[in-house]
Amino acid sequence: MPARTKAPAILALAASLMLTGCAAGEGGTGGSATLEMQTGLGAADPTLQVLTDITGTCTPHGATIELVPMTNTYEADMKTRMAAGDLPDIWSTHGWSLLRYSPFLQPLNDRSWAANVNPALKPAMDDKDGRFFALPLNTDLAGILYNADTLRAAGVDPSTLTTWDAFTAALGTLKSAGVTPIASSSKDSWMAGNIADFMASGAFSDSDLTQFTKGTFVSAGYTRMLSVIKQWAAAGDVNPDFSSITMDEIGRALGSGHVGFVFVQNTLANTALQQNPDAALGFIPIPSFVGDPYFVGGEGTAYGVWNKSPHKAQALQYLDCLAKPANISKLAKALGAIPGLTDATTDLGVLQHSYDTLVKPNTYDLKPYFDRVYLPNGMWDSMVTTTGAVITGQSTPQAATDQVAQQFSSLYGQ
Repeated sequence: MPARTKAPAILALAASLMLTGCAAGEGGTGGSATLEMQTGLGAADPTLQVLTDITGTCTPHGATIELVPMTNTYEADMKTRMAAGDLPDIWSTHGWSLLRYSPFLQPLNDRSWAANVNPALKPAMDDKDGRFFALPLNTDLAGILYNADTLRAAGVDPSTLTTWDAFTAALGTLKSAGVTPIASSSKDSWMAGNIADFMASGAFSDSDLTQFTKGTFVSAGYTRMLSVIKQWAAAGDVNPDFSSITMDEIGRALGSGHVGFVFVQNTLANTALQQNPDAALGFIPIPSFVGDPYFVGGEGTAYGVWNKSPHKAQALQYLDCLAKPANISKLAKALGAIPGLTDATTDLGVLQHSYDTLVKPNTYDLKPYFDRVYLPNGMWDSMVTTTGAVITGQSTPQAATDQVAQQFSSLYGQ
């Protein structure tokens, strides 16, 4: 999987952002304002171009909106900026609009589109008073993404992969066929965390999960989950360039059929389709250690407005324009996801079949991301690094579990 230089793409993006900032949109408050928007989208993410095009028509008159691509230090950077009281005018809340960012965000219940927010998002996005703090572009629902042609050629039927034993056996079949069974990355390190986060949502009984909410870390389920990941890595089922590959390269490898499975949100399908527009892609529910397969999800890509922004009026006007049905429909389609507003149109493209057969019938539960509900704020980095260390052999499942448990005890109740 050859590396690709991103500098030309970033330079081209910067030019497009300057043009977007100069574009006059609908209405406006007059005056001159430059708004910083942290998009939460990578420089090579096709969704960023869709957002750029829409921003060209949504920028308030007399304002400039600087669309800033996401870096792999985004979460840490945002924590630093919160501590300093120096936040962007608009930013991607990456699933944390309520639990982390709500003290810094403007409530949006009074916006004209507020009644159209997907009710499925309320448990993740509404506070006890019913307030929400970000415009959801999509309703996040994720499973395990796969290349259907690659699986078919190897003789793997994704509909049969309802247990981890069956899934692990399929990885061996793919490897024997010359395909990389699972691709992940420690360079775009959150991808490693995704594997553990997706699996952990089905690694504990209800009584175990209650213990987490009361401040007790249940080590056995976490070690069991990491042991399966260790088994995959030891068998050579994880890509050998785990430490150097990027998310964009994984997307292209999925599209070209060199990779079977990726534990990732459906947005990666767009990168895969850029590589191969004819790629047949799908997603399956995640096997469980303690019950039936499930999906994970909740708040996906969403944007909030800093409640102390000097340009709050323009930022809110911009969000109102993004919230128009045509714009939300385009953005949700680019994200490969269900729209976050109910008056938008669902168009999942190549993933529509998986949605129609697996999601629409409501056969499978939608579980929250494990870290967002059962781990204290600040533990995501530990989840990422320990999972990566298990994959690379730098840590054992037990040692990694002990490290996560120790941080859980330190952070719980803070």
